[in-house]
Amino acid sequence: MAFKDTTLVFEDTKILGEDDIEVMMGWESPIMEKSAKYICQSKGDILEIGFGMGICADYIQAEGVNSHTIVEIHPQILERLNIWASGKSNVTVIEGDWHSVNGLSAYDGIFLDTFGDDNWSNFKTFASSKGKSGAKITYWNNFTSETNEHNFDNISFENVSVSPVSNSYTEISNIYYMPKVVI
Repeated sequence: MAFKDTTLVFEDTKILGEDDIEVMMGWESPIMEKSAKYICQSKGDILEIGFGMGICADYIQAEGVNSHTIVEIHPQILERLNIWASGKSNVTVIEGDWHSVNGLSAYDGIFLDTFGDDNWSNFKTFASSKGKSGAKITYWNNFTSETNEHNFDNISFENVSVSPVSNSYTEISNIYYMPKVVI
């Protein structure tokens, strides 16, 4: 079953998917904050792929960016996203799969944090085509090391201190390795 067709449960500190697998958790907040600061350095046009709990979206908005485009595929999260976006004149919500939606332009910063994503392996090609020259790119890194799974050139990593709780999809470590890419 595709992620977009699953039923989610929203709790105060996490989103749960099928079989109580964590989709997003509140302890990820330091990662989202650092990710937003990195991709928003230009204060320009930002693309966020995957809204989740809206943690990164809040941080992106706090950076005072020109525009903030959010692509989301899951209908339950889209409901929450549309409520969150109401009244924010610089936010554009696009429903669908980031890999195939229409209406995307070029961006100064791109952040990818999706769950159950069949197109994950296509991110480098996508980001390279949607990033302006000098664009800052980052994505969720599910490894407890500096792993360049998308084979980006010009990549570095920033260590982010986190306090993860036991979960079903990521290794537990007090250090998160945030990928930093410049296109």
